[in-house]
Amino acid sequence: MAAGTYTGKTAVYRARRRPAARRRPAARRGNSRIRWDRVGRIALTFVLAAVLYSYLNPAINFVKTYTATSDAKAQLHELLDENARLHRRIQSADDPIALNGKARNQGMIAPGETPIVIRGLKP
Repeated sequence: MAAGTYTGKTAVYRARRRPAARRRPAARRGNSRIRWDRVGRIALTFVLAAVLYSYLNPAINFVKTYTATSDAKAQLHELLDENARLHRRIQSADDPIALNGKARNQGMIAPGETPIVIRGLKP
């Protein structure tokens, strides 16, 4: 009578309730059709591709900025060379020898010189 209890004169036998047994998961009966290791690798590959894609636009902008900076530096050096050349022209414009040479090229004569005109010469 260990499984039940006896109550009084009449033989009433009540079964003692046992707590419900916990169910254990059933053992697998074969290989799963889903290969979780492969799914994990594919998911990781997609995440890596997304991260690389997110770095693509800033990398392109960096290359464009670098080339634009190189072009700007080259243009700056050209403009500095032209500026130096123009400063030399300004300095030489006040030089009397340079002024005399420019006047002679335009056909002018110095004060006190006698102008001579020769016609009919073929160049």
